[in-house]
Amino acid sequence: MEMTLQLTIDCSDPQRMVTFWAGALGYVPEPPPDGHATWRAYWAAMGVPEAELPAGAGDIPESIIDPAGRGPRVWFQQVPEPKAAKNRWHFDLKVGGGHDVPLDVRTLRVKATVEGLVEAGATVLRIRDEPDTGLYAAAMQDPEGNEFDIV
Repeated sequence: MEMTLQLTIDCSDPQRMVTFWAGALGYVPEPPPDGHATWRAYWAAMGVPEAELPAGAGDIPESIIDPAGRGPRVWFQQVPEPKAAKNRWHFDLKVGGGHDVPLDVRTLRVKATVEGLVEAGATVLRIRDEPDTGLYAAAMQDPEGNEFDIV
């Protein structure tokens, strides 16, 4: 049996999350299936009732894909309730290169990524600067408060 993997993230503003996470992960917004101008048009053609689609849903892509085809599809599902607690999953964006890369180089890579993501709407929660253990990492939140790490 074949299986594919999709990560679904509940959120209030799918378009904002698509923009942020596409940039953070090096993904691209997923275009609608061939023959359809938008995802909304595709869903309508598939028989999804208009009453089930929030205003604006599918007018702009609400999912992102890895252009190289290696990573999972990520769908940002609009929900009415706000995020209420710490998420139990998180992304680790491994930009440093691992322990084979000198700590000063890894630190510069992490700092550059953190800076770019802050400009894109993320917030730094804390920095772990532990040269004795060879660690430099940042805990961050995306624009809707979901936690993730840069290592």
